[in-house]
Formats: sequence, C-alpha cells, structure tokens
Amino acid sequence: MLKRRSLLSGAAAGAAMVMVGPAHAASGHPSAPARRWWKEAVIYEIYPRSFRDSNGDGIGDIPGITEKLSYIRDLGADTIWLAPIFASPNRDNGYDISDYKAIMPEFGTMDDFEKLMTKASSLEIRIILDLVVNHTSDQHPWFQKSRASRDNPYRDYYIWRDSEQGRPPNNWPSPWGGSAWTSDAATNSNYLHLFSPYQPDLNWDNPAVRDEVFSIMKFWLDKGVAGFRMDAITMISKMPSFRDMTPKELQAPEYVYAAGPHLHAYLREMNDRVLSHYDVMTVGEAYGMHAEDIPLFTDSARRELDMVFAFDIVHVDRQGWRKVAWPLSKLKNIYAAAGRPKSRDSWNTVFLDNHDQPRAVSRFGNDTAPFREASAKAVATMLLTQCGTPFIYQGEELGMTNLPFSDLADFEDVQAPIEWDAKVKRQGIDPEAFFESLKGLGRDNARSVMQWDSSRNAVFTRAEKTWYRVNPNYTEINAQDCLQKSGSVYHHFRDLIALRRQYPALVYGSYQDLDPDHPGAFFYARQQGNDRILVLINMSDRGFTYEAPVLTTASLLLSSVKHEGAAKSVTWLAPWEARIYRA
Repeated sequence: MLKRRSLLSGAAAGAAMVMVGPAHAASGHPSAPARRWWKEAVIYEIYPRSFRDSNGDGIGDIPGITEKLSYIRDLGADTIWLAPIFASPNRDNGYDISDYKAIMPEFGTMDDFEKLMTKASSLEIRIILDLVVNHTSDQHPWFQKSRASRDNPYRDYYIWRDSEQGRPPNNWPSPWGGSAWTSDAATNSNYLHLFSPYQPDLNWDNPAVRDEVFSIMKFWLDKGVAGFRMDAITMISKMPSFRDMTPKELQAPEYVYAAGPHLHAYLREMNDRVLSHYDVMTVGEAYGMHAEDIPLFTDSARRELDMVFAFDIVHVDRQGWRKVAWPLSKLKNIYAAAGRPKSRDSWNTVFLDNHDQPRAVSRFGNDTAPFREASAKAVATMLLTQCGTPFIYQGEELGMTNLPFSDLADFEDVQAPIEWDAKVKRQGIDPEAFFESLKGLGRDNARSVMQWDSSRNAVFTRAEKTWYRVNPNYTEINAQDCLQKSGSVYHHFRDLIALRRQYPALVYGSYQDLDPDHPGAFFYARQQGNDRILVLINMSDRGFTYEAPVLTTASLLLSSVKHEGAAKSVTWLAPWEARIYRA
C-alpha cells in the first residue's frame, strides 16, 4: 500500500517557526447564509450490508441499524444516510435497483423500515435515502418490458440505438472501462449504460420516466424520510446527438456525461414538482462536475439541489487510475477555494470517506503504528471544521483502515474486474502497478464489515461467515474498545461534533487559510462576527515547532493530545497533533 510520507524534512521538520500576519486566502460571502437544519446537521452514512446483522445470515439489515441508533446518536450525528435499501439483484451492491417501492429482502421488510423510522424519530434522528435514478437494474420490470420488443410502451424508458456496421452506436466509453453500449439480441439493438451492463440508463427525456421518478420520491417522502442522496444525478441528461467523442473528451468522458443540455431543467422540475413541498434536503453526487459549477446546482435561488458531493478532495491522490503522492498545499488550495463561495446560498459538503472511497485514515493520514490514532484524530479535526455539512462514514469514527489485498479475487466490487479488464488486458497497463493502485483506491476498502467488538467476526454477525471480509485488525480497532478509552478516535469525533454545535462559526463562519505555504501545518480560521475559531493541525509524521502571534492570546478549546501545564505551549506540535482555539 502506498503510504503518506512525512511532509517535512531536515531543518524544516525540527523548527518550522512562522509569523502569521493577514490571511492569505480569505473570506466567505459578506452576507451570512440562511440557516437550515441540514447545514447544521452531522450526517452519518450507513452501508446497510456491512453495518449490523440482526438475524444471523451474515448480511447487515435494517433491524441491525435500528439496534444501533443510540450508538449513532451518542456520537452526536443527527442524520443518517442509508446506502440503497431497495429491492435489487445486487450486481452492484444495491445500486442496481429492481423495485423502488420495495425493501431488499436480505435487509428486511417495509415494516422493519417503518420501525426504524419510528425509533429514529424518537431519538431526533433524520433519515435520508440513496436515490439511484440515472439507471436501474436490468432486472427492473421497466427494462424487461423495454427489451421485449421495439414497439413496447416501455421501450422509450431506456436509451436504445442500432449498431453502426456491426460496431457500437458511438465510441462512448463507460468510466469503469469498456464500451457504454451493450448489444441485446432480443431486438438486435444496443442499450446505453454509463456504468455496468447490468445498469441500463433511464431516458429522462421521456416525460413518463420523470413522472415515475417523482412518484417514487413522493412515496418515500410521505413515509417521513428527510431527503435524498442522489447517485450519479449529473448524468441524467444525455447529449442528444449521440455523436462520437473527440480524443480529448475521451480522456475524461465523465465531463461530457455531466454536461447534458437539460440537466438543470430536470432538476428544477424535480424541485418544483416534489422537493419544494417538503422540508427536506438533497445532496447530489456531482460526478463529472467542475468545482466552479457548484453554484449552478446549489444556489437556492435556482431551486435545484441543496448540496453536491464534489470530488476535488478525494481525487487529491489520483492521477487517472494511479494513486500518487500529494503535497499538503494541494489539499489546502482545494479547501481555500471551497471557502470562497460564489453566491450567498451555495452550500458545501465535507467528506473524506464513503462507500465508494478508501478509508480516510489510510488515505489522508498514516494507518500504521504508532500514527494511526493520532492521524485519524487529525483528519477528523479537518473534516469537522471545514466549510459545509460534514458526512461521516461508518467506522470512520473508529479510525478503521483499508483492507489487506493479495489477489484480484479478494475484491467483491463489480467495478474491480471491469477496470482490470479495461486497463490491464486491453490497454496493457502494468498489472503490478495497477493492482497497487487498486489496493489503495478500491471501493471494497470501505465495504468491510463494521468492527463492533474484538470477538469473532467483530460481533457484526453471529453467523459463521460474513457476506464480505472482516478486516483482520478488528481485534485492535473496534467500537467497544474505542468507547472504553477516553482518548480514543471515537471520543475525539464526539468532542468535535459537540464543539461544532457550540460554536456557529464552525458552521456558518467564513474561511481563512492562515499559512498556505507551510509544508506540514494546516492552520486556518473560521469566523462569524466577532467569534473566531482557529484550527491548527500537524499533517505529518514529525513533530516541529510552530509559532504564530495570534495563538499567544487564544484559548485552547480542544486538542487531540493531552497537555499538562507548560506542555500547552503553542510552540511544539507533536506528530499529527490537532488543536482548536478561540481567538
């Protein structure tokens, strides 16, 4: 696995003393943004299959989530995002839906879901659902009818094109590898799938499709869900000409797929017909979107989405398929840009980890001894003090790490073999180099089961076998152990969330990078009115001296390292130490 290296060396590591003057990168919009519950929320993502198994079949389920709601509430999170729970053949772990108004049998029943909602409401926890409406499963009745004949009424629910001289209709690639078209013998035609062949894309240009989607949304909102995370939502409007992509476009086809001419019109229609009638939140997966386009989706005056997941931060260590080293300045620049909103009511998300990303401590910290806990706390401090609504992924609050992989067969993710075939077999990329990047960046890293205890199978299940692997380090990293230790990663998360609720500047405040050029210290301010919060994080494996005049009179609110007496000096930062001050 590629590890983060120390960002300091030589004399710089031993004595990095700076004098900080005016902010180098600054300021949010001069008018304070409007208050909304979802801006102040702390959202906890659950991957149901891997969270908690209640019935002993080795697969996580909805009653298991209900059982652990108090754990989430005690952490301080007040909203849960559930990865897909709908009926699905599970070719892509629920992101291939075959019935939007039914619960996946492995996860339970609609009655189980309603019990979850009732218990969550009693604990003042909101629940949002993962809505996947760019595509369905190829087992969905709509698609089964669509492929039955060319004149079937459901034919136009999907995108079909005939072959051109025995070739696919155009040269569009799937971002996962291979063609975005699959030939279907039943009608001697090809259907479009931007992702796997098991996930045919819906035709949003058909008003009947939009009616179906809006009906699905109303069904769940009327049950009391608090909103939706919208998977691949930027891909719903397709280029009408279906022309071939240019060589330049083929280098990053996702930006073409996210530039459909009717995207914003469809999102406004969704808002006008459905979302505006409920007090809910929406967060879109903005795959293929440039950072400067965020206000086009999230400015409240445009009536589209509330927030989007932009990918700048989680692509900081990616160059195409390669996992690469990155300087701290690159991460700082991304956060500084996010802290300069282009409109008063454009709102950010803050995330480092989710079901599609490797573990945060393995990626942004150092998951080896003796640095794992310290760096997990440092990374958590960064997550919960940036501009926007923070999203925590299950196990992140424990400092759970990436999995060990030794062979391609270790991967369960449908994406892994598709990418292997495209990159190694077709493009001739060195298999060892590709495998090393796959280990560090693969989605399966996040999908290992939740580590509740040091007993067999991490007490995720009482079954002999789990649906997917348990990380071997569960005997050392688990919830029971973290809860019992006052200085654990879990308790640091809990303290950070409490601090965020206590100081509105950490929610609505402007952002200032106070030392953008320092190679190891991440030092920034959040300010609302006269309330100014300073965040100082050592993002390296080495301790160093650090001084800034503003810190001499600031009061320490929280530190990831216990200090006694003179040890509170602002001069020395231990490896991966994080501190929060009130100026």
